[in-house]
Amino acid sequence: MGKFVVAGIIQVETIVQVDTIPVQYSPITSKSDSIFTDIGGDAYNECLALKSLGNEVTFMSMIGKDAQKDLVNVYGMCQDVNTGFVLNVLKSTPTATILYDGSRRQQIFEDIKDIHEFAYHMDVFEEEIKTADMVVLANANFCKPLAIKTKEMGKTLAVNFRGFSEDKVKFNEDMLRVADIVYIGDDNIVDSSYDFVKKLAEEFGNEIIILGQGEKGLIIYSKKDNILVHYNTVKTNEVVNTVGAGEALFSCFLHFYLKTGEPIHAIKNAILFASYKIGFVGSSRGFMTEEEIEHWHSLIWGEMKIE
Repeated sequence: MGKFVVAGIIQVETIVQVDTIPVQYSPITSKSDSIFTDIGGDAYNECLALKSLGNEVTFMSMIGKDAQKDLVNVYGMCQDVNTGFVLNVLKSTPTATILYDGSRRQQIFEDIKDIHEFAYHMDVFEEEIKTADMVVLANANFCKPLAIKTKEMGKTLAVNFRGFSEDKVKFNEDMLRVADIVYIGDDNIVDSSYDFVKKLAEEFGNEIIILGQGEKGLIIYSKKDNILVHYNTVKTNEVVNTVGAGEALFSCFLHFYLKTGEPIHAIKNAILFASYKIGFVGSSRGFMTEEEIEHWHSLIWGEMKIE
């Protein structure tokens, strides 16, 4: 079991199944079992995924002044997230509406409220990461000082660069320079995927870079192992909704990479983890345990020894 500190956004999510994106205008659409409301957000999803895999996780985020801290444990999550590091400081809790269709396309509308105006308590953060094996951050504004502090304290830093595009490199530069492990989705990447990863590695010197490519799989780069390789997806479940798949994949990779130090071993398990997760509606649901991953790994790639 590893000890992780995870910081980033938690939000109330409404996920809506539509026939196609872009949506055709209609004054009203009535369809059973097509709208699902839950708690999600990049860091929150990573927190639950890491806990599902048996880790100790300290979760740090911010919600609205009028919200109950137990928001993080509602809707039957049953993960018992410690609410002591969730701050009631925002005007209201961040929200998002996510449209998705049968072709895996998504359109996300999000409102992170006034979270960009607040800083997290650095003394609390510093105290918690002293005993952490790894720090996992979002690329939200309030996480930037936390990333610098993590680097100063010599802790391994993993960053999920959500909503990343090539024109936002400058905005993310401070965190890119200190991140040991980077995850980026390729939704807004214009360059060749391999060229983009190579350029990122050369400029920022990250140890591990994972470029998520949706249904095409992913590309993983490891400086230490001198590898830059593509992996296809695998099928463990019928695809229902791909919201949160990237966070699931990233979390599982971090779990097994911390445990084994082997990036290929970790990424194969992460692919399995994400493939199962997309059989569920809700970005914070559908996480396997280690034992379940072991079962699927043996079916697809042969025996896997977990120590």
